[in-house]
Amino acid sequence: MINTLSIVVVEQDRNRATELVDALKGIGMVDITVISDPSGLSLKIKEHNPDVVLIDVSDPSRDTLEELTIASDPMSRPVAMFVDKDSAGLAKAAIEAGVSAYVVDGLSAKRVQPVLDAAIARFNMFGRLRKELEQSKRALEERKVIDRAKGLLMKARGIDEETAYGLLRRKAMDEGRKVVDVAQALVTAADLLS
Repeated sequence: MINTLSIVVVEQDRNRATELVDALKGIGMVDITVISDPSGLSLKIKEHNPDVVLIDVSDPSRDTLEELTIASDPMSRPVAMFVDKDSAGLAKAAIEAGVSAYVVDGLSAKRVQPVLDAAIARFNMFGRLRKELEQSKRALEERKVIDRAKGLLMKARGIDEETAYGLLRRKAMDEGRKVVDVAQALVTAADLLS
C-alpha cells in the first residue's frame, strides 16, 4: 500500500504557489498545504507535521534563510528550498543548516519531482549518518566506562585486564544487566567513595 506524502509549501506569491501545487499534484499521492504568511511559520509547520517542506523564496537574505530553515526543522524532515537568485554563501549556509536541496534559478514544474526525490534521499542518507555517529559516540562512551571500571578492579584486586573484564561480565550475567551498566555502577560507587 502506497502512503500519501504530506507536503507543506511555504510561498507568499499566490501564482507561484499555484504553479508549485500543480507540479506536486502531477506526482500523485500527495497532501499539500500552502502557507503564505511566514509569521509563526514554525508553529504552523509543527501543526501540520509534514513529511517534506518546500520553500520558495525569490530573493533570500541570510536572516530570512536562517529563519525559514529553523522554522522548517530540517533535522526532522527533508526541506527543499527554491530561490531565484543566490548571494555569496547562502547555498552553503542553507546546506549547513540542514536544507536537503537548494535550487537556484527558481521554480519550474519539471524540476519539482527530481528535487523532491533528491531532498528525501539526501535527508535519509544524512539521517543514517547521524544515527551511525550517535551509535559510535555511545559505544565510545560505554567503552570508556568499561575501561575505567576494569582499571578500578585491576588496582583494587591486583588482577590483569582480562580477569577484570571477566568479573564485570559475570556480574552482568548474574544480574541480567549489561556490562556497561555494571561498569557504570562500579565507577559511580568509586567516585562516591573518593
